[in-house]
Amino acid sequence: MNDTVVIAGGGPAGLMLACELQLAGVPAVVLESRPVRERSSGGMLLHARSVDALRRRGLADRFRDATTPVWPRTHFAFLWLDLSELGGTDYDLIVPQWRTEKLLEQRAVELGVRVLPGHRLIGLRQDADGVAVRVRSAAGEQVLRCTYLVGCDGPHSTVAELGCFDFLTLAPSYYGVIADVAVSGDAQGHFQAGVHPDGQFGVLPMNPHDPSEVRLMTVEFDREPPAADVPVTAEEMRAAIRRITGAGADFGEPRWMTRYGSPTRLATSYRKGRLLLAGDAAHPHPPSSGNGLNTALHDSVNLGWKLAATIHGWAPPGLLDTYHDERHPVGRRACMRALAQVPLQHPPQRADPLRELFAELIEYPEVNRHLVQAVTRVRYPIAYPGLPAEDHPLLGTTLPDVTLRTADGEVEAAGLLADGRGLLLCLGADEEPDLTGWADRLDVIRADEAEVLDARWLLVRPDGHIAWADAGAGDRDGLRVAVTTWFGAAREPAAARTG
Repeated sequence: MNDTVVIAGGGPAGLMLACELQLAGVPAVVLESRPVRERSSGGMLLHARSVDALRRRGLADRFRDATTPVWPRTHFAFLWLDLSELGGTDYDLIVPQWRTEKLLEQRAVELGVRVLPGHRLIGLRQDADGVAVRVRSAAGEQVLRCTYLVGCDGPHSTVAELGCFDFLTLAPSYYGVIADVAVSGDAQGHFQAGVHPDGQFGVLPMNPHDPSEVRLMTVEFDREPPAADVPVTAEEMRAAIRRITGAGADFGEPRWMTRYGSPTRLATSYRKGRLLLAGDAAHPHPPSSGNGLNTALHDSVNLGWKLAATIHGWAPPGLLDTYHDERHPVGRRACMRALAQVPLQHPPQRADPLRELFAELIEYPEVNRHLVQAVTRVRYPIAYPGLPAEDHPLLGTTLPDVTLRTADGEVEAAGLLADGRGLLLCLGADEEPDLTGWADRLDVIRADEAEVLDARWLLVRPDGHIAWADAGAGDRDGLRVAVTTWFGAAREPAAARTG
């Protein structure tokens, strides 16, 4: 198992990372502490940017079909933001987290990932060559040897704890309860959802075909949750609703319940040697319109190809450290966006003037767009030492969803990244650079000019982010620097893959 990566946690972050690694030829093992996955979960949303990431791997159609509900709005501290005004570029798919996990696990198994349910990490020891991971299951204890261990095991990460990762605590814990229940329309009319002096109470639709299926959610900002080993009950939810709203709530036995809450924290580093963190293990924060789950998916897409390149031996110096450099600011922003909503909700006597002002501000399209995209739309700062500063508008962004005309016909740009390799697009160019030395990790595709891609050459990383954009000067030296910066030194001989 010298080249194997062990991933603690079989949620969206862990499964997406496993898919990325296995796609790149690195064996992955996922330790999932739950013996069986329930058909219920806290997360419900997939953002447009996450759907884009899935499309680049040929997976989007598994998550979205004609029956998948789309929310045309989202909220910021229960002030509603209109997504329909953003030209269709932003939307929220209602995909329960359990279904996201199911579909990602199916893909992982197709690729050859070993997913081990009922296996809990209980110890680790790293050395210069790898990590020894002690695991407990119903069959007993065993030690797995791996080259890297990644903690995707949530807010109370065992990897973070045993690996002695340092965290900045940005806010104390909160206490929330979620219950999926069936409630008649008349009874729903008595619910006092919204922001209250002692917390917030939400009622969310769960099934567009059956309005009686709803999710009840409570959050109390100044209350610690009960101990993790205390079972969550319907009476606990009723008591929380009474404390928050001052009124009772009429509902039957929940179909599913969970309790949530932890301090808002941010790991000071996402890497310690051969240990790494991703998702809520690195940046737990209060629920914030699905930003936790979606940020976790993008952590994994950023990390996967870099970790695989390191294991395969072609990664340039420092490539793996760019995972922290690029994703840590995004994690911080996700935490800050979540925490910024708290003063808009609690305590109400101070929050009301802020809410009134924000209600006015979000009427401006620019403010609406900024609040929607503050975490989801990411542009990495990319610069190259010794070269003139590049200010191309596409640099650092993700490859737009555009149809390209090639010698073999029309292709979707996103589909060119389905194999998880890098990509050089030669757009309208009579010639293409000789990159045969990188043919084992980089594809070269010639296509006609595309109006939305104002460039002659586009170098695209496996995660879809544009690492070099040449508007037409034919800067071969600059392109060579960009290629070696992200894809390492050339290997010879190698047969080029072109299309």
